[in-house]
Amino acid sequence: MDFQKLVDGIGAMACVVSVERLEGGRAGKIRIVTGNQAYIDSIEKPAPGGEMLTDKFTPNAEYTTYFTRDLNFEDFCYRSAVNKKCLHSYAHPDRFDLWFNMTFLPVEPDVGNVCHCLYIMEINFEPQAGRLSNISGDMASAVLETCIKLRGATDFTKAMADVIKDIRVLCGAEHCCVLTMNPSERTCEVLCESFAEGSKLLPMERYIDENFYSIAESWEGTIAGSNCLIVKNEQDMDVVRERNPVWHESLKSAGVNRIVLFPLKSRGQLLGYIWALNFNAGNAVKIKETLELTTFILGSELGSHLLLDRLKILSSKDMLTGVLNRNEMNILVDKLSKDESLDGQSVGVVFADLNGLKTMNDQQGHVAGDALLKKAANILTGIFGKENVYRAGGDEFSIIMLGASEGDLNQKVLAVREQAAKTDDVSFALGSSVQANKKDIRVALRKADENMYEDKKRFYEANPEKKMR
Repeated sequence: MDFQKLVDGIGAMACVVSVERLEGGRAGKIRIVTGNQAYIDSIEKPAPGGEMLTDKFTPNAEYTTYFTRDLNFEDFCYRSAVNKKCLHSYAHPDRFDLWFNMTFLPVEPDVGNVCHCLYIMEINFEPQAGRLSNISGDMASAVLETCIKLRGATDFTKAMADVIKDIRVLCGAEHCCVLTMNPSERTCEVLCESFAEGSKLLPMERYIDENFYSIAESWEGTIAGSNCLIVKNEQDMDVVRERNPVWHESLKSAGVNRIVLFPLKSRGQLLGYIWALNFNAGNAVKIKETLELTTFILGSELGSHLLLDRLKILSSKDMLTGVLNRNEMNILVDKLSKDESLDGQSVGVVFADLNGLKTMNDQQGHVAGDALLKKAANILTGIFGKENVYRAGGDEFSIIMLGASEGDLNQKVLAVREQAAKTDDVSFALGSSVQANKKDIRVALRKADENMYEDKKRFYEANPEKKMR
């Protein structure tokens, strides 16, 4: 067949791809045999955001001459050329700032163990809703159900737990999970996960530690510019081993043989990942197409949820020290003072004023002063717990503990003094008070404040060189 004549007769960008068929259903070399002028121009005169690894088209060159190895592209080429399937995909590979509307058509005849397909593509600079929604009825139903569950949810986390179970069942997978990533703190958190009955895979919480963010961070390189990673056999797993040997070893030791991994993004920002482990490889195409659209929706919903979550954090936490702020303290005080319950629960209050902060700011600058505040907050949260410590003012912290006894509170105050004494620069003026009824929280606050100022007075009498604030 005259492949050049074939592609020249097509108005859209088109090329002929050859696939080397190996034993065991494996693919060998995949080459771009020839292309029409529109396709060649996409390489030599690319649209903005569509630049390739080279700007020179070479007939019969391996496709990796033009872009990084992509398991999804290889899979489509193999199924079209070797299995004689007519295929379509609409995707946004991360390596390009473009959306690709792609069609793969088998081409006869085979030449020995080399098969061919026609690859036709259209480029969109923005996602086209009509293209995204052009899926089969059962897939559309699954995606629509996801939308309804999330949009109608009052509890986003619970709704996501239902959604991830549905996705696991759809994929025929042993395990599905959504993991969120916080780049500022370099932490990961499991939002939801679902296991098939009888699964021997362990919960993700068993693997997440202070080093796990680095592993999750490496997945972007493993996906290597595609929009997802689908590993359905040992040949695909070999690619993971080459790109990410540490993660490959972790997968194999955990009993994972197949994985589909999609990044979750909102407005170009990576929020986390969704994956399915040991899925039904026979449904790989259906799984990919369904998850492509589902993750597009999940990314948007997750972005809104995390934004609200982070806005709540901004309104409730002191951004410098990480403890709760005065606004949260005032809300709790107001709530307790109006509490009409008869449980008789006590309340303990400690005021901890940081001695010498003004002197440090004057002599060494605010960077040193901020570091001192962080160190002081770490001492307090280590003893009283992060949920009980508030930054009430510039150099003043308060601690509110329900159910506290006077003896317990005094022991903790002593522990603060001991921890501060082990440092070169942290010194607290401390005052505490316990009231038998939590409704008397304002009395406890006033007495603790008075006791703190008495302690501060003693400090400056003993250290006259320190400036009073």
